[in-house]
This record gives sequence, C-alpha cells and structure tokens, in this order.
Amino acid sequence: MELKLNAKVIKCVGGIFAIRLGNPELEQLRASGVEPESDILYCKARGVFRHERITLLAGDNVVVRIDPQLVLASQSDEGSEFEASAGIMIDEILPRKNELIRPPMANLDLIFCVFAAAKPEPALITVDKLVTIAEYKQIEPVIVITKVDLAPDAAEYYADIYRRCGFSVFVCGIGSDCGELERFVREKSNLTSVFAGASGVGKSTLMNRLFPSLGLTTGEVSPKTLHGRHTTRHSELYPLDRYFEGATGYIADTPGFGMLDFVRFDFYTKDDLVYVFREFEPYLGHCRYTKCTHTKEEGCAILDAVREGKIPRERHDSYLEFYAELKNKRSYGNTK
Repeated sequence: MELKLNAKVIKCVGGIFAIRLGNPELEQLRASGVEPESDILYCKARGVFRHERITLLAGDNVVVRIDPQLVLASQSDEGSEFEASAGIMIDEILPRKNELIRPPMANLDLIFCVFAAAKPEPALITVDKLVTIAEYKQIEPVIVITKVDLAPDAAEYYADIYRRCGFSVFVCGIGSDCGELERFVREKSNLTSVFAGASGVGKSTLMNRLFPSLGLTTGEVSPKTLHGRHTTRHSELYPLDRYFEGATGYIADTPGFGMLDFVRFDFYTKDDLVYVFREFEPYLGHCRYTKCTHTKEEGCAILDAVREGKIPRERHDSYLEFYAELKNKRSYGNTK
C-alpha cells in the first residue's frame, strides 16, 4: 500500500532531491516496514513538473509518494549517498508563501544579506537589490558585514546606513566577537533562514564559525579579478535542531552571485519600488504632488528627508538607479 507523506526539500542536485521527513511521517514510514538510516531520503520528482516548467526549490514543502515494497527491495543495493531511491517520488508541491530567483529558495522567513567591508569592496546597489527583493517577498532582511578586521571604519560606515533604516545589523571578522549574531540566530531557530550575498564575502566561513560541524567549503578572493570564487554550488538547508535544542527551523547556505538583473527578471515593478524602501514609509503621502516619483520634484517629503539626513543618501541613490532601470522595462512574466 502506497504512502503519501509530507516532507521538505533540503537540497536539489541534478534532478535528484534530498527530502526530510518530520517525526510523525518517519514513524508512519517505519510502521510500513521501512527502516531508513535517517530522516533524509533521496528521490526524483514527477515528470509533470518538468513538462509544466515548474522548478522545485530548496525549502519547498512537498507531498511524497512512497511504495514501501519497492523501497524494501532496493535497500540492499549499494549506491552513492546522493542517489534517488526506488519507490519514492515527489508527487505534489504545496503552496509557497514566497520564492526567490537568486538565491533559488522557497518559504523563507529571514535572509541574512552578507557583504564584506573590503576584499571584495561592497556594491551597495547589489546589497540593496537583495534587500528590496526580500522586502517585496515579505522576507525579513538582516544585514551582516564581514571582514571588519580589514576595514573597521568602512564596516561601521556601512552598518550605520542600515541601522538608520531600521534593519538588524551585525559585523564580524577575524578576532571579532560574533556572539551577538549567534544569539540572534539562536532566538530565530524556529524560522527558515538563508545566508546570501556575492561570491567571496565569507558566507561559508561565517556559517562554519556559527555552526562548526557544518564543514562548508570556503574559498578566497581571486587576486586577478578581486571577485570571489564560488565555493557553494547549490542551495542547501541544514536542520537547526542539530545545533540548538528545541529548534524547528532551518539555515541555508547558497551559491554566491554577482548581480541581480532587473532587466531580465521581474522581481517587482516600478510601482512597487517606493514601498520596498522601509525608511521611506513615514514620508509617503506628505509630498506636494500626488504622483511624486521622489526623484527630483520640489516639495518631495522623501527628498527633504534625504537632505536633512533622515534617510541615508546612499539608499536614495539606490532608489534612483532602480527607478531608472524599471521605468522603461517591459515585463518578462517572471516575477519571483
């Protein structure tokens, strides 16, 4: 008799998916006579997802169809760890509360937006794209600045920008105390969180520091290009109950990226833009003109706040660049 069990996708590699069962589902599987080595199983997905161009993402909640007889018959076969098991198939993707293109993840609560104070030099445009996309998707952004030991003054300068906008901000580096960030992660251990940012900013190094048993591969910045080398090849969720007693959430490491392309992808529209800068909110509705674009108009409450130092000029500069990018673009029908 087939079973249908809920599970969470924690890793996707080459059409094979690592799924994790909850305790009730694991007990159901054991009651059918199958004794898995762990709560993580490897399987494929129904071909209909590929035909309908639906991409399964790490973080997806799914329903898996399991034939215990086929599973039992295949358990004696030896294979590599990341090899699909016979008799297990992802049958259904449950509704997502959100999803992202970069990093490719679903059902997130927090996103740790990581950038380095130096080496590589931070591109606040890229940071703000990631932050605003998270805001649009109702994922709480948390700012993490690494390599503070290389440029402490710069790190404090960047931290001040985001603190003034109301974000949680943490700075870390060699020899610096990351205890405040560790406590924050522990407090949020019932949520699904992801560390994301450009290549070479130290995401994997930071995660190894926070969770020593992870053993993630780390790399260095190329001396020729001054850009980071990709060390994480895919998005993967790690269950936090392995690190914190009573935790029910997940933490993820993701591949680094160099850009978030507003022209190619429809992350959000020009009309959404003003609402994804949280520091603008107190001034909305107070401009002289009803259709104010907040770019150059006289009597604009947001521009006045920038001049008075109430809104960081760097953030408004990002707004202006995004506005210019979005103003004349056409939709690709790929809003994620």
